[in-house]
Amino acid sequence: MKICIVGAGAIGGYVGAKLALAGEQVTLIARGAHLAAIQQRGLRLRSVDGIEDVVKDIYATQEIRQVEPQDLVIVALKTQSLPQIAADLPALYHPKTLIVPAQNGIPWWYFRKLSSPHANYRIQSVDPDGLIEAHMPVDQVIGCIVYPAAEIAEPGVIQHLEGDRFSLGELDGAKTERVQRLSQVLRNAGLKAPVRNQIRNELWVKLWGNLAFNPISALTRATLEQICQYPPTRQLAREIMLEAQAIAEKLGVEFGITLEQRIEGAEKVGAHKTSMLQDIEANRPTEVDAIVGAVIELGRLTQTPTPHLDSIYASVKLLERHQHRR
Repeated sequence: MKICIVGAGAIGGYVGAKLALAGEQVTLIARGAHLAAIQQRGLRLRSVDGIEDVVKDIYATQEIRQVEPQDLVIVALKTQSLPQIAADLPALYHPKTLIVPAQNGIPWWYFRKLSSPHANYRIQSVDPDGLIEAHMPVDQVIGCIVYPAAEIAEPGVIQHLEGDRFSLGELDGAKTERVQRLSQVLRNAGLKAPVRNQIRNELWVKLWGNLAFNPISALTRATLEQICQYPPTRQLAREIMLEAQAIAEKLGVEFGITLEQRIEGAEKVGAHKTSMLQDIEANRPTEVDAIVGAVIELGRLTQTPTPHLDSIYASVKLLERHQHRR
């Protein structure tokens, strides 16, 4: 299978390396020193137990338009970067190309192929001008929830920290042959890839924690463990999650676990820095619009008050603005 990873950073590099090591024909889209290192020395993947695998002779480029059409395109860029490259993506497609957006937060496709009074609503916080949707044909999109944690240890080197699950689902919930085939490709690479018939439910379970713990960690520099074990921040997370739960349930979401179970799950991860905190420390833009801003937007859509979400969102946006100016 010809596979292109658009955004071969931490998560994209991890899944790209696993697929290439399994024998798939993988192309990486990367940039800067990371791209140069991959081109010169290959892509290195370090596991949590210290084992290092090297993918040599892998094709890596910055120019999407130089790549021939692919069978599978995994878009692993963060949501805020997608509009900048959206117009280039169609060069990677043929009529049966599967497109797998792999971002955190509420995706642009959330209301597509969903029986909902909001079926035609475009989420402004994620795709304000419709550029992303215009360049990702919805009939070719497979939903994906990303669970692994990884980081770029140095240019050309991906450090896998934990997790190996990429949950998949057709946007209309169908168990199609193509999503089953995609699941098998990922499983052949040593990854977990369950197929869900209600992918939005699982999306919200992950987001439920992210929309509380990520912004709190970005503002306090605390790990998941520290946030959960300090009563005031644990309670703040709980209040934020209750607001999100009210929104999700109005949209027909069933969580399947309790709020306290979700908090306890985050606490068990331990001394882990969230991706939003890592972005703040690296002076990079965060995914706060997709993770928190989009949920606030859905709150307005469903006429649900979001005072705690509003406050935490404004605080992170101000922090981003301050860092950008500095």
